[in-house]
Amino acid sequence: MNVPLQVSFRNLEHSDFIEGKIREKAESLGKFFDRITSCRVIVEAPEQHHRKGKLYHLRIELGVPGKEIVVSRHNHGDHSHEDVYVAIRDAFKAARRQLEDHARKISH
Repeated sequence: MNVPLQVSFRNLEHSDFIEGKIREKAESLGKFFDRITSCRVIVEAPEQHHRKGKLYHLRIELGVPGKEIVVSRHNHGDHSHEDVYVAIRDAFKAARRQLEDHARKISH
């Protein structure tokens, strides 16, 4: 992806490993759809007082010609998102599906 990627962390320390996984996934989106003009990813670990671990939340904002695609993954009941890498995977899968829909619309 030729567009600068912005990665922000909320309620957790910056992690080179997490950022690296996000960059890898964003690069994959850029190869699939080469007209992405901007990409911003926010990784958030909400403060919770539950017995279970924190559920990570990802927000991906993709700028494409004529539109902004936003993926906001709040999976309150999905405890697999206690693993930040699973939350990243699922958010980028959703982003790819939205990009596929957008690509179909602009090709017709």
